[in-house]
Amino acid sequence: MATVTQQEIAPLHKHLSVTINKEDYLPQFEKSLKDYSKKANIPGFRKGMVPAGLIRKMYGNSLFVDEVLKIVDREVYNYLQAEKLDIFAQPLPVDMNLSQLNVAQPDNYNFTFEIGMKPDFQLPDLGQEAPKRYVVEVTDAMIDEEIERLRSRYGNMTEPESVTGDDNVLNVTFIEIDASGNEIEGGIRKDNSVLVSYFTESIRPTLIGKKKDESFDIHLGSAFEGKERAAIFEDLGLDEATANDRHFRVLITKVGLVEKKELNEEFFAQLFPNGDVKTEEEFRNKLREEISKQWEAETRNQLHHSIYHILLDKTSIDFPVEFLKRWMKTQNGEGQPAKTDEQVEAEFPNFINQLKWSLITEKLIEQNNIQVQQDDIRQFAKEQLFGYMGGTAALDEEADWVRDYVDRMMKDRKYVEDAYNRLQTQKLFEWAETQVAAQEATISRDEFIAMSQQHQHEHHAHEHDHDHDHAH
Repeated sequence: MATVTQQEIAPLHKHLSVTINKEDYLPQFEKSLKDYSKKANIPGFRKGMVPAGLIRKMYGNSLFVDEVLKIVDREVYNYLQAEKLDIFAQPLPVDMNLSQLNVAQPDNYNFTFEIGMKPDFQLPDLGQEAPKRYVVEVTDAMIDEEIERLRSRYGNMTEPESVTGDDNVLNVTFIEIDASGNEIEGGIRKDNSVLVSYFTESIRPTLIGKKKDESFDIHLGSAFEGKERAAIFEDLGLDEATANDRHFRVLITKVGLVEKKELNEEFFAQLFPNGDVKTEEEFRNKLREEISKQWEAETRNQLHHSIYHILLDKTSIDFPVEFLKRWMKTQNGEGQPAKTDEQVEAEFPNFINQLKWSLITEKLIEQNNIQVQQDDIRQFAKEQLFGYMGGTAALDEEADWVRDYVDRMMKDRKYVEDAYNRLQTQKLFEWAETQVAAQEATISRDEFIAMSQQHQHEHHAHEHDHDHDHAH
């Protein structure tokens, strides 16, 4: 009878020693030989009439090895179940030593595997935590900005004869020249669309009166500033280091001007079709509401980010480090060489963070019975579809084509799996939000954006991540 014994070689890191005897595998091996001889297709013999001796000679060794390893696998699996050993990934063979297996001299065999145990750990008490719940103050200036954006976005493009001010849109071709103004053969030539206001203040007045087919020369590094400068450099396929000292001729191919929408009932009805916005005051209030909602979603994400860090930073978990490093080495894709020690060391800190987060979420989901139902996934697919189509306004949720789309998505296993993971993470944070003693704090839009950028910068530096499930 087969036996399995365990031995601790380091905290949470064990060896399993599996011994199997001849009687464990020989009957099954003989049966496999018989079955194989019935199915074997060997030239010169009728199917099912191949002599057993020939089958044994040709295929005996590989069938023998298969049967022994099958029994070993089964014994290890049964032992893990019986002992209730909660392990990472799967047992790793320490030394399979397949050369000991010999069909001509069956014997008792011993194999050793190593396993990494999942640790027990305590979660922080979220009720003792008081992260900030930010409220972005929506100012009149923000509403004015949004009104101007909407008036331009829905306005009509006209084609005046010449440039009159900062609001003109120019279709242009950037043509690379040298410092003396000669076109560079094989240089950059790129069409683009720019606002006059993209150029630096010293250039703008010189553009007034310019018409289609006229051109002007610029030194690229001093023609633009800020985010416009970065966007133009990117459009031209240049980085900061190579862009600054280049010169370009800018050929105007079209002068445009957006005729902004009038603030009237017709425009309000175009933006809010259900007819409850009639006056400019109602329009401003509606925009305040919409902008508040958008910032609420942003500040909620920020709160979730804070909770993520509380859970990650205040939970202490010990890991079977050596086992996990050995396991990582084997995870380089089929047919690929094993990872090097250097690769493993470089990836390990990020890997452990991801693993830690997946253990924390696993425990929270189980303890608090956080479940995703099929209806949740259907609703998620529906909202995503409406999102693609620019919002839910005037779309019938129960229309046949909507139901057909959702039914199709529900049959896509990968889609359902991804949606399930996203919704589970979302529900987890919604639950955690109700547990913390969050402190409300009013903040300006610019302060909030600066803070978020700082967090993102730190986030990338540490390469943390929410949704990982590696060594499970």
